[in-house]
Amino acid sequence: MKNKQAQREKPDLSVIIAGVKLRNPVIAASGVFGYGREYDGLVDIANLGGISTKGLTLHPRAGNSGMRIHETPSGMMNSIGLENPGIATFIKDELPRLRILGPAVIANLSGSTIQEYVKGARLFNDSEVDMIELNISCPNVKAGGMAFGLVPKTAAQVTRQVRKVTNKPIMVKLSPNAPDLTAVALACISSGADALSLVNTYKAIAIDINKRKPVFDNISAGLSGPAIRPIAIRMVWELCEILADKKYAVPVVGIGGIASPADALEFMLAGAAAIQVGSGNFAHPPLMDEIINGIREYMKEKGFSKISQLSIR
Repeated sequence: MKNKQAQREKPDLSVIIAGVKLRNPVIAASGVFGYGREYDGLVDIANLGGISTKGLTLHPRAGNSGMRIHETPSGMMNSIGLENPGIATFIKDELPRLRILGPAVIANLSGSTIQEYVKGARLFNDSEVDMIELNISCPNVKAGGMAFGLVPKTAAQVTRQVRKVTNKPIMVKLSPNAPDLTAVALACISSGADALSLVNTYKAIAIDINKRKPVFDNISAGLSGPAIRPIAIRMVWELCEILADKKYAVPVVGIGGIASPADALEFMLAGAAAIQVGSGNFAHPPLMDEIINGIREYMKEKGFSKISQLSIR
């Protein structure tokens, strides 16, 4: 009786994603948390389960020109264009500081060609990153990025080639813009993916009615925020239903419009093993702390002792 009472008082929030243990299922999503230190003092960073880095490419990128952020009802659009210092510079200058912060480090890897993905993955082999998040779904670059994640064949090719050269766990980040998301997911799993994260942003366009031209130089941009959450949850639910077959069983990390503990719990009830919080951090920096506490309180209330008990799948 005392043991059950203790479990209700202090449930175990830890999760294992692709062999990597996280202290809780809350991960800072790529592109919104920099390399961690930007939020120091605003968030209890050491308390997070993980941090997915800003998108990294083999060579430094300046990103897109012109407008990069545009607010929309219940969301935001971005066209950053994977601005980053390059993988080698990240490993040398940013990773040591990021490791000191405490959470698991997930390196978000992108590229314009399969060769760039492969060379980038090789650089991570001798580094202290815990996992690679293979980004084949970014809608804000003109070459590569989302193109690899739209159809099963190319998604499989890049996953397979990266799997051959790295000993790090691979989590593939999927695009909601794929005509058949499930087919892409299964192709990635068959090619060596250890986990999946979804969804990335939706391809969208905004037009400045006064200038009579698109807001973004790149024309289209990625839509995120609460507006996309119900669709993202539907995609997670449908994919987890397929992955219930042990042949394809890999953990799923849910992403899309999470702005409260209840939002995070919806994803986890739908089958996600963990969640990533993105644009909500801009509006409310303490959000991830609140989500961690909210999940803990929910588990106490329901009498759950471990995270895996949350799923209703």
